[in-house]
Amino acid sequence: MTREEKNQLIEDLTAALESTATVYITDIAGLDAENTSNLRRACHKADVKMTVVKNALLKKAMERSTKDFGELSDVLKGNSSIMIAEAGNAPAKLIKEFRKKSKLPILKGAYVEEAIFIGDNQLDTLTSLKSKDELIGDVILLLQSPMKNVISGLQAGSGQTIAGLIKALEERKS
Repeated sequence: MTREEKNQLIEDLTAALESTATVYITDIAGLDAENTSNLRRACHKADVKMTVVKNALLKKAMERSTKDFGELSDVLKGNSSIMIAEAGNAPAKLIKEFRKKSKLPILKGAYVEEAIFIGDNQLDTLTSLKSKDELIGDVILLLQSPMKNVISGLQAGSGQTIAGLIKALEERKS
């Protein structure tokens, strides 16, 4: 591989790292061709982009990135592949589901929304992370609850008039 090709790969990796808030580094060495193909299909279905990378090139891309990957570069030993996704927990769920049939892939580390997770023992923690959409849904549910109380008070028999609404609110206070 020429120096220009390496620089282009580093630039592409840097751009990929910059454009996402979720990067998982895994080890898929030891997967046979069939299981590797199945993993790639599962990644495609889950909107997770998986790429096998050279550790030295990924390390240089991390150094060039504006993000702080901290200790994550320390896990770049042996075979490495990166999984990039929009949802912070999508790769973790995919790995956990895939492991029901295989011992691999092994999670080396992850960068999720500026938090760094090192080691395969972090997989359960990463699986339980809520995605941005799930958090927005939780906030909406929390905001809806008081509104439902007001609406139900307005729709109640005593809430047909303003005086009835005030009376209902006074009764709730006491």
